[in-house]
Amino acid sequence: MAGYGERVAVNTSDADSGRNPGMEQRLQLLIEAVVDYGIFLLDPTGHIVSWNTGAEKLKGYTRSEIVGRHFSVFYPPEEVQRGWPQEELKRAQASGRFEDEGWRLRKDGTRFWANVIITPLYEADGKLAGFAKITRDLTERRANEERLRASEERLRLLIESVRDYAIFMLDPDGTVRGWNSGAQAIKGYAANEIIGRHFSTFYTPEDQRDGKPARELEEALERGSLEDEGWRVRKDGSLFWANVVITAVRDATGKLIGYAKVTRDMTDRRRLEELERSSRRMSEFLAMLAHELRNPLAPIRNAVTVMQLETLTSPALRNSRDIIDRQLAHMSRLVDELLDVGRLTTGKVRLRKEKVLYGGVVSRSVEMARPLMDAHRHQLALDLPQQTVHVNGDPTRLTQILQNLLVNAAKYTPDGGRIVLKVEVADGFVDTYVSDNGRGIDQGDLERIFELFMQGDTSSAPNESGLGIGLTLARSLAQLHGGTLEARSRGPGQGSTFMFRVPVAEVEAVPDSDGAPEPAPQALRVMVVDDNRDSADSATSIVRLLGYKVETAYDGGGAVQLARALRPQAVLLDLSMPLMDGYETLRMLREEPGMDRAYVVAMTGFGSEDDKRRTKAAGFDGHLVKPVGLDLLIGALNEARERQDAASAA
Repeated sequence: MAGYGERVAVNTSDADSGRNPGMEQRLQLLIEAVVDYGIFLLDPTGHIVSWNTGAEKLKGYTRSEIVGRHFSVFYPPEEVQRGWPQEELKRAQASGRFEDEGWRLRKDGTRFWANVIITPLYEADGKLAGFAKITRDLTERRANEERLRASEERLRLLIESVRDYAIFMLDPDGTVRGWNSGAQAIKGYAANEIIGRHFSTFYTPEDQRDGKPARELEEALERGSLEDEGWRVRKDGSLFWANVVITAVRDATGKLIGYAKVTRDMTDRRRLEELERSSRRMSEFLAMLAHELRNPLAPIRNAVTVMQLETLTSPALRNSRDIIDRQLAHMSRLVDELLDVGRLTTGKVRLRKEKVLYGGVVSRSVEMARPLMDAHRHQLALDLPQQTVHVNGDPTRLTQILQNLLVNAAKYTPDGGRIVLKVEVADGFVDTYVSDNGRGIDQGDLERIFELFMQGDTSSAPNESGLGIGLTLARSLAQLHGGTLEARSRGPGQGSTFMFRVPVAEVEAVPDSDGAPEPAPQALRVMVVDDNRDSADSATSIVRLLGYKVETAYDGGGAVQLARALRPQAVLLDLSMPLMDGYETLRMLREEPGMDRAYVVAMTGFGSEDDKRRTKAAGFDGHLVKPVGLDLLIGALNEARERQDAASAA
């Protein structure tokens, strides 16, 4: 074949000029046999002078239909109008060969994508004899290329439109070669500012000194991809926590052509995780703090209980005892609130819902708030409905809500004030109003007082301190019951009203029962086990004053030895003891003869629901949280006595 710029000479003379008719015939047969290429000749003006089978198949014209017509018939009108067919012939003649691709027309008017090669042909004397034209149908290849281009364009647009991910390309050396809008949004660089710079720009100075960028490329190349998290640097110098995936990109031969890098800004997630860790640590700290506070509170409570059970003739001593009792109750409530707020913030408050007689909730709340009200000489008025009202809730938590409202009213009402607790039932709800004639609430503070650790102006109640979490707890507990809690006030000096709403529970009527009176305590052998001697001795004194036979052990080993001699029917057992804790002591006690039926109560400063589940799973029969109230202690001893009575009757 002639090369670029070489003239192809033909001999059109009939004289003896070396022509080989046999060779020409075979060449013609060969051309005719080619069906995948349109091969034909043009005269110098572009008119068709020959036509092969492939041209007929490709373009749809027979030889008789097309020979003699100008080859521009194959071009779209717009191409003919701009003179492109003649331009192709000029370029072929000028360079010796012309190749082009473009749309061409078939006889039926349909278009196909053609690859065209035009070669000028010359006489022996150098005169232009015409042109050879070879045409291939590349429509299918063109369609595949278009589909590929469209796919690549969609991918490009997709990548470009992603703003939550920084997606960019690096060359094998780590230089930035591509940049999407997400990369600009996250890192702050426009494409023209960062393309051409090394990707180590995004790493902290410490990581750069440590060689981390190069090491990550090496690992991605070795393993195919690399995922990492760490601090990265924005254009403005600020840091963000990034999740990074680097993937090595290779061509069809396996040669490395660069790296694809995807970066996500995970700063918010990391902050959330840090908050969760901090919250978890805070909850653990609060639990330990509560335990450590309850340990000294327990013997104080026990000592006060002893004084209450004994007869004190001195008014000064009785007054001092009552002061200790009130302040101890206040401290115990603060400890409980600390724990509760920790549970609320971590979602660990679990309600033990049941059908509750709401009048009982009100009575218990008033009883618990009464000492503070009496200390301030407040008058408490109750306005309760005549009918029996039930709600579906946790009686302890419902009592806590109302107690908090009553205590709050007592604290912020000047001495000798009036507090009203009113309960109404309407439209399927129980509405409880706690009103006072105290200092009132500014309109801007009606919602703020429910925020955690938020306290109102305490100038009117300088001696009533608190943590600012009581109302937060009360509202949260109300919401957990499907209810609401809101505050109302006309302003400073005009008192306030808190309204607690909770749904009514429908229950079947049950006959009232007065119940039998509680039997008097019978002989019951009790063992108190606690390494805190003050706590152990004071608890022992209370149990003895209640009429029970009681002995004391100050460690787990001593408890096992004492149990062999005493054979206790009830055991009040501390959990946190050195050498042998309460769980191990319980296990060893149960192995002693007759101790399998003993009623063993965990008496501890750990009072979370998880702690209670753990003691129950370990085999404890009860769980009392220090400082233990007298009524709870009596209840536990009564249950122990009932077990012994049942065993004796069996």
